[in-house]
Amino acid sequence: MSYRKRTAALASAAALAGSAVWMAAPVARAEVVDVNYQCKTPIGDKSAVSPIDIKGVKSGSGYRITMSWQKGVSSSPVELGKGAMTPSATIALGGADSGTLAVSGPANDAAIPANTPIKISDLSGTYTPEKSGEVTFTAGVLTIKALGTTTTCTPTNDPGPSLTLDVSAGGGGGAGGSAQGGGSGSDTGAGLPQTGPEDSAVALGTLGGTVLLAGAAGALWLTRRHQGARASR
Repeated sequence: MSYRKRTAALASAAALAGSAVWMAAPVARAEVVDVNYQCKTPIGDKSAVSPIDIKGVKSGSGYRITMSWQKGVSSSPVELGKGAMTPSATIALGGADSGTLAVSGPANDAAIPANTPIKISDLSGTYTPEKSGEVTFTAGVLTIKALGTTTTCTPTNDPGPSLTLDVSAGGGGGAGGSAQGGGSGSDTGAGLPQTGPEDSAVALGTLGGTVLLAGAAGALWLTRRHQGARASR
């Protein structure tokens, strides 16, 4: 093979390798979604809209899923003392999987004044893929237990998914495949390493660039070797 053909072949291989890296990127999408909750409380029906953020972080053979509320969705006519209110919720699974994922969180860590919105702490649960493909995570029913009563809040506006993950059954989801929504919340999963789609893209872009540079370096070495060989003749 001539020198020029070898150089062209190296450049093509590097470009193909970079493209393969990008094509292997796991699909992970997240967005904050407004959810219109209708709540059945001991003192009557109430409604509120809260932006919901769902994050997914790879953890062992599954994912640590965290659901965050950016606004309160109900209130109490009396003060709720520290530890008096315990929240839990369900997340509806769609796409390649179905059913619901139960998430729960700690009781309130501070007293909640009467007639003020109840801020829900972050709720978390573990999702282990049983089917391969894109799985969506959508806000489901919120349950609040306080002072011996139960309040149930149900989405009524058919909200879209807050999170989509590309997973493989048996925990073989894309390498580092995790997603993070754009909202902030108090944080049960804050101590976990989180890698969002943008971070993955940057890392993969860097890797692809490294492959291309390696190909260019190889071509340069061949060029110099070829020139040296001609000079020694």
